[in-house]
Amino acid sequence: MPMRLKYILAMACCAFTTMQAQTIDEVLSMIERNNKALQAQAQATQAAKLEVQAQNNLEDPSVEYSPFYTRGITGMSSSELVVTQGFDFPTLYAARRQSGKWQQETLDRQQSATRQGILLTAKNLCLDLIMLNQQQQLLDERRKNADELLALFEKRLEEGDAGILEVNKIKMERMSVQTEVARNNAAYRTALQQLLAMNGNLPLEFSEDTYPEIPELNDYNALYDEVMSTDAELLAADANAQATEKALKVNRQSWLPKIEVGYRRNTSLDEKSNGFLIGGSLPIFSNRKKGRIARAQALSAQLQLDDTRLQAEARVQSQFNEMRQLREAMKAYDVVLMHKTLRLLYEAVTAGQLSIIDFYVEADNVYKNLQAYMEIENQYQKLMAEIYKNRL
Repeated sequence: MPMRLKYILAMACCAFTTMQAQTIDEVLSMIERNNKALQAQAQATQAAKLEVQAQNNLEDPSVEYSPFYTRGITGMSSSELVVTQGFDFPTLYAARRQSGKWQQETLDRQQSATRQGILLTAKNLCLDLIMLNQQQQLLDERRKNADELLALFEKRLEEGDAGILEVNKIKMERMSVQTEVARNNAAYRTALQQLLAMNGNLPLEFSEDTYPEIPELNDYNALYDEVMSTDAELLAADANAQATEKALKVNRQSWLPKIEVGYRRNTSLDEKSNGFLIGGSLPIFSNRKKGRIARAQALSAQLQLDDTRLQAEARVQSQFNEMRQLREAMKAYDVVLMHKTLRLLYEAVTAGQLSIIDFYVEADNVYKNLQAYMEIENQYQKLMAEIYKNRL
């Protein structure tokens, strides 16, 4: 492990002793403030918005001064000063201003989509940490039972009431639990390190072992309406389609002439004259194929919007169906009954009513069901986080 990462983790561990454990919402608020990718995206968005605003600036004024010299005359015989200012046809500025507003709106919505994706990733890490904490509690219970059973059966072995196979079976269970604990700790450290990195390597503490309450979702139409009106990617695609449509309107006025006005002053040895300069240019060559380009861009953006909408609709339907299936699968597990069964099995084996071999055969089945339930619950929580990601 690099020394820098060791130092950061050590500092984080020191800070954990003085920090109060945080909720998922508090962790997400910290990451929103400290995440480097979000900070970089915010700066890039600001720069892009300034570039859009600069597209509607006036041209720079031009100043020219020309001295003239004539044979037989000492010094300058005459001179010319020309100051000009060029600008587009006035209606173009209004059209570009409208187009620029939608371009900036697109940038804002794209930034919102980026923010949402980062916060959703962070929330999923928090949900994984909750599951790992639950699994650790179950492993602690298994290890405690194994330790107590080992002490009991070693005593029975000395007294001749138990066999070496039973003692060895308990020792093998302890080894298996230790392996699972090591795997759980490794997964926990990995998830926590990722969360710290998303927080700019600033310390945070998350030790929750219960999931936040989520209202049961039954109304598909309400979910559909919410997603289609708030989906960040769909809103960004819609803004982009509006921006390209406005850009097409700007392009339709690009045939209008550019106007140039200015001031001219001529001087000679015996007289001076002042005048105004009025001119223009027709975009005959510079405007070639720009109309076709703008129409193709507008059509592409509209097709992209249609595809994003279709993808969003399909995603809502599939997620709603998956959510119902996971919810039904969770209801099939009686967690209270499984924990009660483990206690009864433990009481039976310690009382001598059940062999250690039979105990572990039955207990292993219960532990597997509890593990399966934790994984399904975690999958359900992540799915609900994805469904409600637009609320982040």
